[in-house]
Amino acid sequence: MGERPVLSPSLICLDMCNLQSQAETLERAGTDVLHADIVDGHFSPSLPLGLETVKQLKSRTDMVIDSHVMATENDYFVDELLDIGAAQIVFHMETEPHADHQLKKIKERGVRAGVALKPATPLCELEYILEYCDSVLLMLINPGYAWSAYERQVPYAERKIKLLAAMIRERGLEIDIIVDGRISLQNVADFTALGVSQFVLGSTCLKTDDLGGSMEKLRGAAGLA
Repeated sequence: MGERPVLSPSLICLDMCNLQSQAETLERAGTDVLHADIVDGHFSPSLPLGLETVKQLKSRTDMVIDSHVMATENDYFVDELLDIGAAQIVFHMETEPHADHQLKKIKERGVRAGVALKPATPLCELEYILEYCDSVLLMLINPGYAWSAYERQVPYAERKIKLLAAMIRERGLEIDIIVDGRISLQNVADFTALGVSQFVLGSTCLKTDDLGGSMEKLRGAAGLA
């Protein structure tokens, strides 16, 4: 999915009234991956981005679409994203009764597959499915609450990243660690050193009126400049 670490701006944090224009600005700035948060309004209390919007945007850009499904029922959204042509699909362990089946289904279509964990979900949930994963997404705020002033990045973010990195290393696996939630320039610098492979970028570090400048600073923090 490009250079490591991957810096993937979240579509829902862009100017939704000028989404195509903002995506084009990011592409000109050298962005390779866009992050699409697909929310059902039930598992997560927001509904900012529709599948049709992602489908139309996919046909208008050469950037890769990386998707994160935040839903109570995953099958419909996963199937639609497979048809749209998402390069990676991540779904939540907390709502998936058959995680290994879902991962295998995605991978059978030649698409990268992974699972997401809410902040308080322990890593032991990965015990028997880690080997099926191409990536694991650690939410550092509760999904769907980016708008809330009360939702701050969890203080145990670094500890959880370190424990996951050790878990992957001990099993001799090659799995990308993705982090999402109030990502700052300092987070990009610090967490890259811990082995994070992908950062989902939101309003904490992306300025919609200066996307090019924001991406330049983030690449510098990640050692990509």
